[in-house]
Amino acid sequence: MTNEILEPGSVLGVLGGGQLGAMFACAARRMGYRVAVWDPDPDAPAHRSADESFVAPFSATATREEFARTVQGVTFEWENVPAELCEWIEGSLRVRPSGAVLRIIQDRIEQKRFLHANRLPVSTFIAIESPDQLADAVTQVGFPAVCKAATSGYDGKGQWLIRRGSDLEEVARTLRGGSGHRSRWIVERFVDFERELSVLVVRGENGECQTFPVVENLHQGGILRMTRVPAPIHQDVAGRAAELAGHAVALLNGIGVFCVELFHTSDSLFINEIAPRPHNSGHYTLDACTVSQFEQQVRVLCGLPLGEVRLVSPAAMVNLIGEDVRFVTSGQGCRDLLAMPGAMLHLYGKRIVRPGRKMGHVTFLAERRDETVERAQWLMQLLVAG
Repeated sequence: MTNEILEPGSVLGVLGGGQLGAMFACAARRMGYRVAVWDPDPDAPAHRSADESFVAPFSATATREEFARTVQGVTFEWENVPAELCEWIEGSLRVRPSGAVLRIIQDRIEQKRFLHANRLPVSTFIAIESPDQLADAVTQVGFPAVCKAATSGYDGKGQWLIRRGSDLEEVARTLRGGSGHRSRWIVERFVDFERELSVLVVRGENGECQTFPVVENLHQGGILRMTRVPAPIHQDVAGRAAELAGHAVALLNGIGVFCVELFHTSDSLFINEIAPRPHNSGHYTLDACTVSQFEQQVRVLCGLPLGEVRLVSPAAMVNLIGEDVRFVTSGQGCRDLLAMPGAMLHLYGKRIVRPGRKMGHVTFLAERRDETVERAQWLMQLLVAG
């Protein structure tokens, strides 16, 4: 079953219906596939790109049986879908990446333990199960430190920076008041990095591996704000980052699209986290590469040859967060943006605007990398001023 190609016309299932699921659906439909989206939120953007929609909790037994009868292969758009659901589906269908890989990655403690056990470079860390253990853990890893919820955190949520001893009580108080399912945390030594990098890795069932160019990421408030590609780093550093990322995915026996996030210090590279799916920092591939991360996701799921990875233009991407979307879709802001050469606007179709919510992104293309960055910074300044 696993060596068979899913031919165009097959129905591909995606768990999760956010913008990543919608972009996967668009790539799949362009290649001749039909798409079934399962997301409990009836207003999730991917439902509007789907041939079949399933709106029910992921725990709904009847829905999972109907979903499995409808599709020929399954992927997911975020790492917080239930691993047990993926493992149940794997009893009859291919799931890429696998439920076993998802179990490791969706738990920060298990992920870090896996990376450490395989001698991959990670920051010093300690797992804790009670806020009362926080102070001792920070003493062991040293200041400054970062405390993260073991599961369910994203975009900076469920993370606390501890710069000095006086921060400990406030963070411990926050942990005690948190939601019940967050009863495990990981405390890590803060990495004094020069740059945050990431690498998209695509790995097929036969072990074939492709890596996209290394990118540099800028975060604000824990949310990715800008990505630029290629990253402004020495070729040797880029080569080591790509090799390290590919090695990590191979050790996981991962099949699918992965994003490996890295910290680049003055003399080292550390793996921060791995996402078992397309990633926000890879959205530039829609406009600047011969094959996007989402087409690669379709190819891997269907058992097709991996696509050629070639950057056809330098690029810089800016996320549109919360009220940013109003600026670029109305009045002079809209006119100014779309008059900019090389500006590619992507809106996700989310009807409710909330602070911190990713509403879209803009990718800038140009002949020179510095031009793309200048245009991205121009937009960021306007968004702050507006």
